[in-house]
Amino acid sequence: MLSPYALGATLYMPATRDDLWQVASGQKIPQLRSLVICLEDAVSDNEISTAINHLQNLLHRLAHEERSDHAPLLFVRPRNIQMAAKMADWSLINQIDGMVLPKFDLHSLVAWRKALPPNLLLLPTLETADVYDAYAMRELRQALQQDFPPVLALRIGGNDLMACLGLRRPPHLTLYQTPLGSLVAMLVGTFIPHGFALTSPVCEYFENTALLIDELTIDIQHGLVGKTIIHPCQIEDVHAALQVKPEEYSAAQAILKPDAHAVFKHDGAMLEPATHRAWAQRICERAAYYGVQDQRAPQRMRPRVIS
Repeated sequence: MLSPYALGATLYMPATRDDLWQVASGQKIPQLRSLVICLEDAVSDNEISTAINHLQNLLHRLAHEERSDHAPLLFVRPRNIQMAAKMADWSLINQIDGMVLPKFDLHSLVAWRKALPPNLLLLPTLETADVYDAYAMRELRQALQQDFPPVLALRIGGNDLMACLGLRRPPHLTLYQTPLGSLVAMLVGTFIPHGFALTSPVCEYFENTALLIDELTIDIQHGLVGKTIIHPCQIEDVHAALQVKPEEYSAAQAILKPDAHAVFKHDGAMLEPATHRAWAQRICERAAYYGVQDQRAPQRMRPRVIS
């Protein structure tokens, strides 16, 4: 399956926008790596028919017109399970790469599984009150492992999770300085050791670059692989944060050498391949997508075939 690091900064756009083709084809925002066309929270009830028409027109253009080599991975977020089931019957639904599953939990898992079109990348979103229940999250993880199509990454829906508490993130605090900080740590411990990837919630204060950069640093320390964004001005900062530091890359390469010693000194630190190998592999995977700081990033490939 495609690496979740391919997502990078994931931009959300309402399906009511008139420039869906320009963005989805890679013409308008060439640096964008993943796009979600939203028919849920970003679309009001009286705009649903317009949004669906826009999406169907986009699928027709995708089927008949060329996209740029740098076109983003394209996801659709349906309004609900019923809408997803209707989309599964569309003849051109395979023009998208994947689907974002809103309000995903253990109670809706079976219904989602039945409604989904085949062979799509899946991004279930953790954004209901159940997410605060560590036991419920363990049950959800086990259900995903046993009887659900492969998941590219699990999204953490920050604003909805704050809404469960009747709160909104203050403009001067990272999400880790709110109740979401301990929640993210719990989700990391519940899912990442078992092979799942997690992406970070949006930083809605898109003009506060310092806040975004501080938050991205902690995102990466928690092992999160990408970040939802609401404005293209955030793309550069997200992708820069995902670049690997030269000293990290050097250490990772040393750890992964076939003839590496069981324990050895490198750059003033002790390295132990038996315990550091998973970290080293993640560092090299990130570098393959975002490069190493102060070095030219490698050419990004956009896989279209899901194996």
